[in-house]
Amino acid sequence: MKSMLFAATFSLGLAAAATALAQTMPEMQGMDHSGHSMPAQTPAPPQSPQPTAEPAPPTMDHGAMAGHNMDSADGEGQMTMSGALGDYSMNREASGTAWQPDASVPMAAMTMHGAWMVMTHATLNGVYDWQGGPRGDRRAFLSGMVMAMAQRSFANGDTLQFRAMLSPDPLMGPRGYPLLLASGENADGVNQLVDRQHPHDLFMELSASYSHRLSASASAFVYAGLPGEPAFGPPAFMHRQSIMDSPEAPISHHWLDSTHITFGVVTAGLIVGDWKAEISRFHGREPDRHRWDIETGALDSTAARLSWNPNANLSLQASWAHVISPEELEPDADQTRLSASAIYTVPLGDQGWWSTTLAWGRRTSEGTGLNAFAFESAAQPWRNWTFFGRAERTENNELVSVGGHHGPTFTVSKASIGVVRDWRISSNVLFGVGGLYSYNFIPPGLDSTYGGDQSGAMGFIRIKIQ
Repeated sequence: MKSMLFAATFSLGLAAAATALAQTMPEMQGMDHSGHSMPAQTPAPPQSPQPTAEPAPPTMDHGAMAGHNMDSADGEGQMTMSGALGDYSMNREASGTAWQPDASVPMAAMTMHGAWMVMTHATLNGVYDWQGGPRGDRRAFLSGMVMAMAQRSFANGDTLQFRAMLSPDPLMGPRGYPLLLASGENADGVNQLVDRQHPHDLFMELSASYSHRLSASASAFVYAGLPGEPAFGPPAFMHRQSIMDSPEAPISHHWLDSTHITFGVVTAGLIVGDWKAEISRFHGREPDRHRWDIETGALDSTAARLSWNPNANLSLQASWAHVISPEELEPDADQTRLSASAIYTVPLGDQGWWSTTLAWGRRTSEGTGLNAFAFESAAQPWRNWTFFGRAERTENNELVSVGGHHGPTFTVSKASIGVVRDWRISSNVLFGVGGLYSYNFIPPGLDSTYGGDQSGAMGFIRIKIQ
């Protein structure tokens, strides 16, 4: 009860602070037709006096913002903005150096401070979680992230960016929250977390990048973070438009994107047209149970990724990583990981959008290869309603322990569906109420431990700055 009271108090405090922050932002944003914030334009002076006419508000479609600086515009008078790593739409950039479709909806509020463009975004969830059966549990917790980014371009086309992202997850406590069929990391340095999702660290990303323009369609870049995200997998799940509105972590997390918080990473890459090739050196050990600190270690692991955006609606990637000693409880076991994914995003009607991700991951350790598949989709058919769902299938040898070691491998599946309704508090702040239901498909060998109740549910409220 004390933890729930503290969580509620903290949530209200953060919400109040977020609202105050958004209300004090310089009024430099307009609203596009879907309700998302965007930089405002200064309308050209009229050729003749028209005292009764109001200047038309700026508009921006889902694939706009595809230029090089805040002051330029396309032939239709739409604002343009280039990415941090290359001369393409800023909407293409997701977590770390990962790509998403150019048609993705911008989720951050933008302001200009001299030569610097500053973006802020926050999602804070207050969640009540119920997981059924003898291995389930109930828990109220806070999750989400607060992100700030500063970026500036130079006369020669080079771009410098700094990014910081923080999370309230450590307030959950070291055991995280109940999530049937999830596994990975630990709470006490002794026992692995099973049927629970670990909390993310307070510092999710503290990074910098610099890109050098080689030509109108090519650039080279370097990215470094402590922590940061190496060049592996699709964008982290809390950044994927296809599932970012769900407060539930995927059970495929440790196959697809668990390297999104890596305490030490350096990435170098080359972009030519709609192709990107990159390679990372990073610290392979996953974050430990101390969630409030910043860790350090040797850059002992390697990842490589090839990405291709053939059009504004589609983003493809294939990646490989060799990770040295990722698990604290198995320091002698290295892993080789493979991943491939496709993200498809399109406008939906006049105000909405629809985004879908299909991803595969494989991790191999000590001669055992385990696969995971994830299919997730979200749609916002109306301005204030978002529907989302996910289906996953994993091969997992951590659900049953034998003598303190991995047990037999079981193929398990999970399906979730949910909805969230938002209300606009101010031009940049939304308040939402949502819920989701999940069902777990348990194979016969696990029936005796999971019991007959294989479902779960979450109810949540949220504050969103965008």
